[in-house]
Amino acid sequence: MENVLVAGANGTTGKIIVNLLDKSQYFTPIAMVRSKDQQSQFENKNIKTILGDLEEDLSHTVKDIDKVIFAAGSGGKKVVEVDQEGAKRLIDVSKVANIKKFVMLSSMGADNPESVDQLKDYLIAKQKADLHLKDSGLQFTIVRPGALKNDAGVGMIQLKEKLNKRGDISREDVAQTLVRVLHDDAANNAVFEILEGDTLIAEAIDKV
Repeated sequence: MENVLVAGANGTTGKIIVNLLDKSQYFTPIAMVRSKDQQSQFENKNIKTILGDLEEDLSHTVKDIDKVIFAAGSGGKKVVEVDQEGAKRLIDVSKVANIKKFVMLSSMGADNPESVDQLKDYLIAKQKADLHLKDSGLQFTIVRPGALKNDAGVGMIQLKEKLNKRGDISREDVAQTLVRVLHDDAANNAVFEILEGDTLIAEAIDKV
């Protein structure tokens, strides 16, 4: 079993990721949360937690960790501090700790923030975080979903490096995709976009 640090574990998508990892036969989740009052929801399920603030030193969070999923987000309040610099901070300590794989939850539009009217600051922050990961030397996968919705997952996606269209996708299907690419042989050093589609998640990822 590999230990997977989930940054942003207290977020809506983060909680789904942690639960998926908890049921996995390959991975053990370590839920990274910012405050003590966020720990009990995980510890009540016997899920390990670690306190970590993306605006502060994170070197302790990657001790005994094999892989990382970055699913944290500022919700638009601190895009530079959290979505950009927080991600870069975690990437840097992951490199020092020889993390085997770093999976980044990015966003459609992060490759070209200038083309978007809304959320430009957020997408610029995501773009800079993605570039930092690409340049880090770490094994990585960057997943760029369309608009996130809270509907139940369908288990089917469309996946391409560039889909050239907009759309949405359930958080459950995004979480399933992020967990799937954690595997050593899946989508290494790849960047791709995903929307709801008609290809099974595992099948779509196998073609990357």
